Amino acid sequence: MSYSIQLIRKNEQTSNEWSGGLTTQLAIYPEDADYKERNFKWRISSAVVELEESVFTVIPGIHRLIMVIDGEMTLEHEGHHHIHLKPYELDRFSGSWTTRSFGKVRDFNLMLAEGCSGDLKAIPVEKGGYYETISMNNSDGRQTAEAFYCVNGQIHMTIDNQEAIVVEEGDLILVNRERPETNIPIKLFNKAAASANVIRASVIF
Repeated sequence: MSYSIQLIRKNEQTSNEWSGGLTTQLAIYPEDADYKERNFKWRISSAVVELEESVFTVIPGIHRLIMVIDGEMTLEHEGHHHIHLKPYELDRFSGSWTTRSFGKVRDFNLMLAEGCSGDLKAIPVEKGGYYETISMNNSDGRQTAEAFYCVNGQIHMTIDNQEAIVVEEGDLILVNRERPETNIPIKLFNKAAASANVIRASVIF
């Protein structure tokens, strides 16, 4: 099999305080990489910003994507652009920039080292709804990873038509592909009594 599936439950994730609130690491590659050492190729996290105004940590050589989950945030990138983000809106910027944020929010983050590329996509799944996609088939032979983070609700997820995995709020499913030879069907079902929201992070590295 040319891929692996990892289910990272909410209670298995690690949270740490930062100057503006609390951040939770959801996934990192390589798995033994250390965010503080900056020796990762990519990192996925979620943070709670508890201060009305805060300054982002400067991380040279890292490209960042940020999506708001709850609340609204204004980002000011000194000498570059500024943007106001509502829930599930996205901004991309360099970790080497001086960035200030305004607004108390919960957000979702993807960090990419040089040579990596990626994207974030919000997927709303209504009560009784269904969403189908495919895992990336990267033509240049590099590895790919697809992460699906359940923001709220509950999702039943099938990968390559295997047995469904129940993904609860705060859980993350990671699909790593070393040899992207063929497309892998991925299906999300919402069998719960309420709507659900999922964020998909796609990485090529």
